[in-house]
Amino acid sequence: MPTLCRDCLTPFETGPRCPACRSPRVVAHPDLFDLSIAHMDCDAFYASVEKRDNPALADKPLIIGGGRRGVVSTACYVARIRGVRSAMPMFQALKLCPEAVVMKPRMEVYAETSRRIRAMMEELTPAVEPLSLDEAFLDLTGTARLHGAPPAVMLARLVRRMRDELGLTGSIGLSHNKFLAKIASDLDKPHGFSVIGAAETEDFLADKPVGMIWGVGATTRAALEAAGIRTFADLRRWDSRDLHARFGAMGERLWQLARGRDARRVSANAPVKSISNETTFAEDTGDPEALDGHLWRLSEKVADRAKAKGLAGRVVVLKLKRADHRLVTRRLALREPTQTADRIYRTAAGLMGQAAGQAPFRLIGVGLSELATAEAADRSGDLLDPQAEQRGRAERATDAIRRRFGHAAILKGRALR
Repeated sequence: MPTLCRDCLTPFETGPRCPACRSPRVVAHPDLFDLSIAHMDCDAFYASVEKRDNPALADKPLIIGGGRRGVVSTACYVARIRGVRSAMPMFQALKLCPEAVVMKPRMEVYAETSRRIRAMMEELTPAVEPLSLDEAFLDLTGTARLHGAPPAVMLARLVRRMRDELGLTGSIGLSHNKFLAKIASDLDKPHGFSVIGAAETEDFLADKPVGMIWGVGATTRAALEAAGIRTFADLRRWDSRDLHARFGAMGERLWQLARGRDARRVSANAPVKSISNETTFAEDTGDPEALDGHLWRLSEKVADRAKAKGLAGRVVVLKLKRADHRLVTRRLALREPTQTADRIYRTAAGLMGQAAGQAPFRLIGVGLSELATAEAADRSGDLLDPQAEQRGRAERATDAIRRRFGHAAILKGRALR
């Protein structure tokens, strides 16, 4: 059976250890050197970056996230053994692991590290589709002649290079489509390499829970369970027309995925659909000044990300979570796309005025959707606000100063609230 040493990259026939370096870290599969669709997922990315940069944290449980009222962004594997999971409320995580070190995320550092990993992937293939800072799909079809090695070897080389040059590990899933590649990457974490071939697909999936399907959350899972569908085998017993009648457009997708079919291509230019930022408060608040300060800071962050990506949005979105955890969402479509913090903030502040009666809030978020290129942004000005153009020029001047002297070089008074 085709086998590959993940340490020295020696291909060989079946055996528990590499004949060249004696490493037991080998991967074997009949289709190992024929498959080319992969998913690479960094292992506990934020926490791993922090442990790399601060070796004193190496053996400690580490949680990246907000204060006691926030949620867990990620947790290292030491904390995960205690039951801590991403998106878990922080108070619950600290009950499970009270001795954990809690750190706020350093997004600039993570983004720069992500860029370096992305550059490594793009040396293998131009078909790289990032899903977030720490994971991406890769299509290495047709690259064997270019690299002189099959995709499996190049993927093992990628994670070895990540370890040697960046001090980080990642897990690889290799299969014949995106759906299965993503499932495979989670089978042997951390630092794993798993393969799902075409011939074994249906048998592999049969007893797996339908919650494994990407995009099936608690609500959809409950609806499936109400229909007696808990595993892929259960799902396979349904006719496609019946699934469509019960679950709408999602039904056809479920029918295909139940059989391990996924025709989506790896798209290097998958469009960004929205840009947003949010914060969770240490205590519920209805203080207008405090909320206004948060609105401005979030609007600046959204504007900075839009400018960095060369994008603008026509719809401003305000997201609020009430003390009883109910979500309140307000949105307003503008006459033209914007990427300025000033316009995002003023629009969001107007939306806040509509929702203020539902305070206090425990979370606030600001976002842009219906994105377009920056060339379409803020062209015509606002006839009802003659000072808007002047404020826009001031903001662009502020951006230039911050690029040269740092973000703290200029602050608005409302940012200090």
